[in-house]
Amino acid sequence: MDYFVLVLLPLGLSFFIGWRFKKKAKEYSQIGLANGMTGAEIAKHMLNDNGIFDVSITSTQGTLSDHYNPVSKTVNLSHDVYYGRSVMSAAVAAHECGHAVQHARAYAPLQFRSSIIPFVSIASNWVQWILLAGVLAINFTQSTLILQIGVLLFAVTTFFSIVTLPVEYDASRRALAWLNEKNYLSHDEAPVAKSALQWAGSTYLIAALASIGTLLYYMNMLNRRN
Repeated sequence: MDYFVLVLLPLGLSFFIGWRFKKKAKEYSQIGLANGMTGAEIAKHMLNDNGIFDVSITSTQGTLSDHYNPVSKTVNLSHDVYYGRSVMSAAVAAHECGHAVQHARAYAPLQFRSSIIPFVSIASNWVQWILLAGVLAINFTQSTLILQIGVLLFAVTTFFSIVTLPVEYDASRRALAWLNEKNYLSHDEAPVAKSALQWAGSTYLIAALASIGTLLYYMNMLNRRN
């Protein structure tokens, strides 16, 4: 029952939210932007309006692969967003530029998240294998040491997913505020852009909840063994 409630149920919700977001993204990509601007053009204007001139805008491969890289100072937009002239393209491009604005303004949650990425990367690479080894060790040797290490590493990745939430939601807030303030969205387009970014944000939220659920499951396993 613990496995179903803490792991399978949140995982199922995560897949559902991800599916809904992709469906909404496809739908909103079909809604043309009245001003006819591409995502790349939207991004350039947002950066310039915020006094940011040292960040490059590039086209990257993949779908929904858009991201901001604070190390290289690049706003990387997927092909459909970079060249797209839809409400979805405008919302996503502005969102990624929201991260660039956070970087330029030294937004504390972004700085903190960036500082722990090296540790999270190490934890992510090893956590699944150590958890598996820990479960096997409990069954065959009754030792919980390896599982304790695995739970600690998983706690690091879970913490990262929680820290990511304010960073993503703030970037969307900045994006929508700028798009509306500068009148890049019509009266009918504004709620569509808001919905698109809300669905995107919900994928991060459910991922964090799913990670918390899995962490609690392994912690309960440890408590029962101890």
